[in-house]
Amino acid sequence: MPVSRDAKGQLLLGTVPLRQLVDDARWTTPFYAYDLDAIVAGARSLDRAFGRAPHLVCLAIKANTAGPILEALGRLGLGADVVSGAELSVATRAGIPPERIVYSGVAKLDAEIDKAIGLGNRGILALQLESLEEIARVEARAKASGRTARVSIRINPSLKRELLSTHDHIATGHDEAKFGVPRDDVREAVRRVGASPMLNLVGFNFHIGSQLTEVDGYRESAALLCQIAQDAIAGGCNSLEFLDTGGGFGIDYGSGCSVTPDDFVAVVVREFERTNLGHLTMVVEPGRAIVGAHGVLVARTVQTKVAGHCQWIIIDAGMNDLIRPALYQARHRIVPIDDHNGPTESWVVVGPVCESSDDFGAHELPSKAPSAVAILDAGAYGFTMASQYNGRALPDELFISNGAVVAVLRGRTSAEWAASRFA
Repeated sequence: MPVSRDAKGQLLLGTVPLRQLVDDARWTTPFYAYDLDAIVAGARSLDRAFGRAPHLVCLAIKANTAGPILEALGRLGLGADVVSGAELSVATRAGIPPERIVYSGVAKLDAEIDKAIGLGNRGILALQLESLEEIARVEARAKASGRTARVSIRINPSLKRELLSTHDHIATGHDEAKFGVPRDDVREAVRRVGASPMLNLVGFNFHIGSQLTEVDGYRESAALLCQIAQDAIAGGCNSLEFLDTGGGFGIDYGSGCSVTPDDFVAVVVREFERTNLGHLTMVVEPGRAIVGAHGVLVARTVQTKVAGHCQWIIIDAGMNDLIRPALYQARHRIVPIDDHNGPTESWVVVGPVCESSDDFGAHELPSKAPSAVAILDAGAYGFTMASQYNGRALPDELFISNGAVVAVLRGRTSAEWAASRFA
């Protein structure tokens, strides 16, 4: 359970009462809190789902870039999927070795490519090529550095949108998405990479979207990926080391989720076995599935407002702290941190930001408005997408293990924001 309640009705994250954190003078609301022990346990469970097959789980660190989380997962043997030079720096600083890092993204800068090629003895595991045009750019940087670049070709499987089972804003495997080499261009991409002495084709990969709640599109894409790998091998490519099927495994935000991360892993394992590609390493890139359920955003109630038939609870966390409801129409459960026995009614929970979209939706909450609430399942795409819009401070992040706060990352304050607006 991501959260639970003790005998007194207090909401717990791990074994720590959130009321205890709210009342601690060392930080203020809103703040993020993460259960490190639960994150590690979930990662171990996902790792075991592969059985004895060679594999690598790379955390999609765009979901959560917090050092304490990356360090804990790195010690387990996880790798990282990064999409910027800054994320690459965070991953290596967390102790994740270059050979466990893949680098995706459609607009890698020359300096970022150079850094990826130059790390360690042979660079990172792979730069994931997203277009035919990018091949020449990576080749040029490899020549400039005097070092062969390890590359993978990201395939856009051109799926029908209905197979993606997710919001359009986070669907990436269809024809109109900016991501990946179109399936009709893959053969040409393989030819161009193979013709360059500065490029070493070590893998193929895809990523069709985020918060996937069905496996059909994933299965179809995995079958295509394996077929492309078989064709490449038959054509003389003997350098392949891995196939990367991306991530996007959905989680339950409260309305149910019929699939688990293990279901997606099972699809990959079956396809590898069916196509006799078991000698290649299976790579997956989950983010949300590892961290999403084990983080909460905690906020105080500033005041209530009643006007006609409408009533609101106004909290001190807003869309700048958690933008998913405004951006994706996502719904997060909101619960009181204290004992919630007694009558309840529907309250619309909103934040302080001067936008109508700063609205977390209607929730069944105590008739007497709670003094503080927790927004659940906020461990992924929460702080990493936060901003200082309206001059608001970035929230602190608290990390819990063995019943105590073991690390705190301080958010940027409003005063620091104000000072930054002047030369």
